[in-house]
Amino acid sequence: MSDEKKPADQTPPAAPPVNPDVVGAAPAAPSASPFAAPQAPAAQAPAAHSESGTAAAPEIGAAQFKDMIAALQAELDKKSAALADKHDLYVRAVAETENVRRRMEKEKEDTAKYAITKFARDVFSVGDNFQRAISAVPAEAAEKDPALKNFLDGVILAERDFRGALEKNGVRLIDPAGQPFNPHHHQAVMEQENTSVPAGTVLQVFEPGYLIDERCLRPAMVIVSRGGPKAGKRPEAVLEAAAPEPEAAPQSDQAADPSG
Repeated sequence: MSDEKKPADQTPPAAPPVNPDVVGAAPAAPSASPFAAPQAPAAQAPAAHSESGTAAAPEIGAAQFKDMIAALQAELDKKSAALADKHDLYVRAVAETENVRRRMEKEKEDTAKYAITKFARDVFSVGDNFQRAISAVPAEAAEKDPALKNFLDGVILAERDFRGALEKNGVRLIDPAGQPFNPHHHQAVMEQENTSVPAGTVLQVFEPGYLIDERCLRPAMVIVSRGGPKAGKRPEAVLEAAAPEPEAAPQSDQAADPSG
């Protein structure tokens, strides 16, 4: 039957002949197709490295090394100087703060201690009037008149209570009769010739003074002696030094005979 279709030949086609000259060569690149996707550019070749795999460091000469050390030392010196200045400022600030604290504590103590100063100065005249009232009454008159004596005792008691109230608040009376003159606590209103006591001794007190702690609120008005021996020497010692020495008795020409 010539008209019947023959089955397709299933035998694979023979491989093309191999050229021995091109064995081992890379396969030829396929021809570029106008419909093929654009290819990415090839990556750049890596930078050249040394045999060890790291970049070669530039060599540093001895002069450059010394310059680097000098620069670092200068920077260190600069920082050390700045640190010293800061430390000095810190020490000064701490000292100033401590001084302020101590000064405030001292002022606080003085304020508490001398708070009564103004009031005490205002009442000193009351004590002066007590003293004047007591001094104005003669002792003989008080002995003869019982009423006057009772009145005088009452004034003395009031003056004693007044002084005690001041002492409870730190105010002390200054009555320096017979004591050496102290220019910080006494005020001399006059001098009086008196050779029986050392010079500069308080002979009489016109008006007593007052102290609060060691601060003089009012100096004592006093009369001071002059013409006497210097302070520290007793009048007896001065008189003994001024007295003439007795003359020695004349010796006999002949010695006394012990047998006679």
